[in-house]
Amino acid sequence: MRTIDVADLEDIAIGGAILGTGGGGDPYIGKLMAQQAIRRHGKVRLVDVDDFDDDALVAPVCMMGAPTVMTEKLPQGEEIVIALRKLEKFLGRKVDAVLCGEAGGLNSTTPFVAAAAADLPLVDGDGMGRAFPELQMTTFGMHGVSATPMVLSDDKGNSVVLETISNRWTERLARSCTVDMGGSALLAFYPMSGAVAKKAVVRGTLSLCADLGRKLREARARHDDPVEAIRAALGAEIIFNGRVQDVLRRTIGGFARGEAQIEGLDGDRGHKMRIAFQNEFLIAERDGQTLVTTPDMITLLEAETGAPVTADAVRYGIRVVALAYPCSDQWRTPEGLDLVGPRYFGYDLDFRPFVANAMR
Repeated sequence: MRTIDVADLEDIAIGGAILGTGGGGDPYIGKLMAQQAIRRHGKVRLVDVDDFDDDALVAPVCMMGAPTVMTEKLPQGEEIVIALRKLEKFLGRKVDAVLCGEAGGLNSTTPFVAAAAADLPLVDGDGMGRAFPELQMTTFGMHGVSATPMVLSDDKGNSVVLETISNRWTERLARSCTVDMGGSALLAFYPMSGAVAKKAVVRGTLSLCADLGRKLREARARHDDPVEAIRAALGAEIIFNGRVQDVLRRTIGGFARGEAQIEGLDGDRGHKMRIAFQNEFLIAERDGQTLVTTPDMITLLEAETGAPVTADAVRYGIRVVALAYPCSDQWRTPEGLDLVGPRYFGYDLDFRPFVANAMR
């Protein structure tokens, strides 16, 4: 067990934004929410999933909606706790542990809000090993866990309980609710037993977030190359170095959709990169040739500071370095690609596994 205090959330928020492949929401907002909850309620216990009994009840929590909306419509702070408590009421029993729905800037820290307020341990792991834009895109679902019963809560005090026939129907109906709630909502979903959690959780995610944030902070303090520190920690490949030339971004159906055009600098001068996103970075092309596709990981870092650049924060003129690295093996299976492969998102592409160091 590891105890997480206010100061630890600085590293976790930054590491979550790095691991979130552009998605998961603004890490700054999530960090402030979690820090406030810990100051008010006390430290959070970060626990390995194997420490729970097989009959324990574990419930993931997260934010749903377009990250661009969350930066303008801030949560009140209690929505995620309300969702958790109403899920308990619906199930007729108390939750024994909280779990992170996805690794991402905001969604790596929102579980700390629920864990602190409810005085519950937080499992060190998540359901993606990164961030994806839709609710059915989890390793939980790949292990047969239903996303419902689910509770969504908004900043106005509304709550919705869903029971659906499939996880894709959960996504469809929850997305409609989220749009009507103003484009973002906090939720508790995928309730599962400890036995199932031990099989379904991508382990060690939050510890990895903390480690990435710490390595970035230490590299800056030593005046080392911060981008290289993150690249080495992830075993990633630098696939492009350039400056953002143009961004097309629209909020459609509860998603931030668009693409970023990057003009090459230094060794990539004279070349262009296009990164397409739907909340998360999904496709990276160099001069029209596909380099990386979902579910493999694409991360943008500021060239000078190594700070992660999320899809909603990409702006004209920012100098960035694009990293790519392999996803969890679970996503490279036929079942995984059916959920999160490029064709699911409408791209006429087959998945080609990215191999780090192959470009060197």
